[in-house]
Amino acid sequence: MILALAQDIINEHGAMGDENVERGNWSSKTDYLLSIVGNAVGFGNIWRFPYLAYRNGGGPFLIPYSLMLALVGIPLFFLESSFGQFASLGPVAVWKAVPMLQGVGITMIFLITISNISYNCILAYSLYYLFASFQSPLPWADCFSWWGADETCSRTPKDPLCNLSLDDGYFEIVNTTWLQANNETCPNGSEIFVPQQSPSEQYWDKVVLRRSSSMDETVGIVWDLALCLLLARLIVGAALWKGIKSSGKVVYFTVTFPYVVLAILLIRGVTLEGASKGIEFYIGSQSDFSKLADAEVNAAISIIESQLHFSLNRFMLSFLFA
Repeated sequence: MILALAQDIINEHGAMGDENVERGNWSSKTDYLLSIVGNAVGFGNIWRFPYLAYRNGGGPFLIPYSLMLALVGIPLFFLESSFGQFASLGPVAVWKAVPMLQGVGITMIFLITISNISYNCILAYSLYYLFASFQSPLPWADCFSWWGADETCSRTPKDPLCNLSLDDGYFEIVNTTWLQANNETCPNGSEIFVPQQSPSEQYWDKVVLRRSSSMDETVGIVWDLALCLLLARLIVGAALWKGIKSSGKVVYFTVTFPYVVLAILLIRGVTLEGASKGIEFYIGSQSDFSKLADAEVNAAISIIESQLHFSLNRFMLSFLFA
């Protein structure tokens, strides 16, 4: 009788005491919180936001951005998370409450699928460079012939040449050094720009991607990248093997480690020579307040665009793992 009663309780509430037996529940609030933070913080926080802030005057951009975040971003986030926790359904099933909008849930599945494919490719590139970085010196540190660097590869910028018109009517192509030695200037429209690529750019094209000259010319499967992509998918699959029970534990590392790296980079950056001048120019007294009017519009667009992409991920995460 006791064993039968225990079995009934397990069947009703799940082996781990979950209220949702079929889908499962988070093991702890910390698992859910870290998953939310990990899904919210991405490449846009490192790449796009600093660029937008700098383009729109630096410090003044933070004023309209903070207002939009408080009035639009956070309320939307709270609404979506609450809805997901309340419904405990996926994005397709939850819209059965409003049959006319069921297409929204299906569209979300397509969008998140495309997003996941692209992010897996980025993970594959990251793994490739991780393995390549164990070489010394780094392959992309210089124009090494062993990986196919050509004459356009250069670590330093190449000055343009000049098609100079001589007194006898002929033309001569000279470099910047000759112009300076003869106190000459290159007339407008006579510059000849020399094609060049940095070692890192050419390594990316020739070694990593093995990029062809056009879409009509195929080079076959790049097996190094294919194996890295397979490894990336296996890592993601292992993290999601047992649903939120396994992913909830993985985020303890995947969420906290990037913050550790960012903290190290921040400390390194502020200790470099001239860092104080850069900070002063970026968000200090030298910020351009004249761009505040434009920044208001751009901040609104930025927060809405970011929130739309962020919302799809958050909506998906809340419904799937509520």
